Amino acid sequence: MKKFAIILHASEKESGRALHALLYAQELKEAGNEVKVIFDGAGTVWVKHFEDPANKYNPLYKAVKNLGVITGVCEYCAGAFGVSEEVKTSGLTMLGDRNGHPSIAQLASEDYQIITL
Repeated sequence: MKKFAIILHASEKESGRALHALLYAQELKEAGNEVKVIFDGAGTVWVKHFEDPANKYNPLYKAVKNLGVITGVCEYCAGAFGVSEEVKTSGLTMLGDRNGHPSIAQLASEDYQIITL
């Protein structure tokens, strides 16, 4: 089994990258790999969009969320991009190991291949 960490940085204008983060996570997990998805930077806004039942990607997001691979959301960036409340409502974990940001070094030390979209 391989280990992948998908870090979503895509802004609101980059829906293709956000969609593919979900598609890749789903495919890798279903193929038996260990997967972590982290919403970081401008990508934190996608939590708000994907949680909206009217969003066309909501069913895929829910399926990926149900796979248990969404590790969390950058605490600092969720605040900086104004989506902290939406993240809290979503039930996703806020990650802030490194001054409010998730630790990339920790993922590397655990042998995750890091994919940034």
